[in-house]
Amino acid sequence: MPDRQLKDVALAALNQDFSALCAVRMGRPSIPPEMLLRAMLLQAFYSIRSERQLMERLEFDLLFRWFVGLGVDDLAWDHSSFSKNRDRLLAGEIAAKFLAAVLAQPRVKRLLSSDHFSVDGTLIEAWASMKSFKPKDHSADQAPPPAGGRNAEVDFKGQTRSNETHESTTDPEARLYRKGPGWEAKLCFIGHALMENRSGLIVDTRLTSADGHAERIAALAMIEPRADGPRAISVGAEGL
Repeated sequence: MPDRQLKDVALAALNQDFSALCAVRMGRPSIPPEMLLRAMLLQAFYSIRSERQLMERLEFDLLFRWFVGLGVDDLAWDHSSFSKNRDRLLAGEIAAKFLAAVLAQPRVKRLLSSDHFSVDGTLIEAWASMKSFKPKDHSADQAPPPAGGRNAEVDFKGQTRSNETHESTTDPEARLYRKGPGWEAKLCFIGHALMENRSGLIVDTRLTSADGHAERIAALAMIEPRADGPRAISVGAEGL
């Protein structure tokens, strides 16, 4: 379980940002932003793949409840309310400010190197079925509906599909991408992390579309703010 004291200090530094968010009413029950961030951390640390599964975990896991700040008798939130409040939090760049607040703490700052870094990326599979990857001209809508209902089997053999001619109907920003020759093509994004080499701590992140240039562009965007002045720094990377 991550260090709760570090997290609490970082959350306290964001009180003004939280107040601005809470002043906006979206018509749904509001979730305290600090509790929302704690829940998002748990979702990332434990690779919980959906908000519905996260809310189910909060129903019975006392350790999750303690970390988030829910009492034993408190009800877990509705998954749709959680999603709406999370989107508002991300739109305010609170997640990035939270990471910055953690890194700014003296206890963490003394562990960081400002001279040597590594950068790497990983594919993040989109929550979109390959069946949703259809022609942009909607020609597939003219075809007769397949037998077997909404989730009928589809044979893609022999079909030519690319990001130029097709897009996902459920996640249009996801792109068809394969890791390398012989790998299966999937709808995905690329997550990038910049790590300082002294203690192996992540100091910056990016999420980009999946294409052959994303890693080098994201690497430059993350390292440039740390490369100002005459001081030389080193950056290690794989596959750029």
